Amino acid sequence: MPKEFQHIIRIANTDLYGTQKVVYALTNVKGIGIKLANVIVKKANIDPKTRVGFLSETEAEKIKGIIKDLSRHGVPSWLLNRAKDRQTGKHLHLIGSDLILQTKTDIDQMKNIRSWRGVRHAYGLKVRGQRTRTTGRTGKAIGVRFKKTRTRQ
Repeated sequence: MPKEFQHIIRIANTDLYGTQKVVYALTNVKGIGIKLANVIVKKANIDPKTRVGFLSETEAEKIKGIIKDLSRHGVPSWLLNRAKDRQTGKHLHLIGSDLILQTKTDIDQMKNIRSWRGVRHAYGLKVRGQRTRTTGRTGKAIGVRFKKTRTRQ
């Protein structure tokens, strides 16, 4: 353990607060949920109750290495967020800006090929079969007009 407490540690281009437990702090990285964070901490042989600020440099590097290549460290493919990638055919796990960019690229591709989901995305409608009659209305609310009441003279 380091001699002093570190208030902020940078892992996967994300600032993690030193006061949080390791498992919950890792969920602040986009693309890492609570289950994957638990798996990462177990693979790194770190106590999940440890605060991030008390991690040593070697422990932090171990976590970074596991996050970079999850499949090499024995993480099951069903836990990865990009199964059977279209370009490579491999199981990948994207985090941070890579995940955001790839999601945007996928949506743009759906729009270009004019698939059903792409058309729904293009019009800003619900994509996954939800009802749209009453919910999901966007834009300015149109009020009801009332006649002006006349005062007696």
